[in-house]
Amino acid sequence: MRWLVDECVSARLVVMLREAGHDVSYAAETAAGTSDIELIELARLENRLLLTDDKDFGELVIRRQWDTPGVVLMRIAAEQPQTRWKRLQAAILRFGDGLYGKYIVVEALRFRFRAMPESQNEK
Repeated sequence: MRWLVDECVSARLVVMLREAGHDVSYAAETAAGTSDIELIELARLENRLLLTDDKDFGELVIRRQWDTPGVVLMRIAAEQPQTRWKRLQAAILRFGDGLYGKYIVVEALRFRFRAMPESQNEK
């Protein structure tokens, strides 16, 4: 899977994704200080899922309908890296390529998701 990981996400999670064989671009390494809108555009241009801890992306991609391949929002404390990784792995295994076109919230006990607005899927 192709990921664009927001710089607010820990480097440890990035390492785990890479070790699992994912193609990961980490904003802290390649685009530090990039705005949320610029990250969305980069994810779209590179066809990457955006992995973030920042709830603001929900406003941008759901309400304002900014076009992006998909967003995965981690809602598990950074102080729980193993739980974060296990839940992210579970989401990847459960949804696979179905992560594309969705806004998914990964929590300790559940996943919540919404399809991107139809206008985004038509572009």
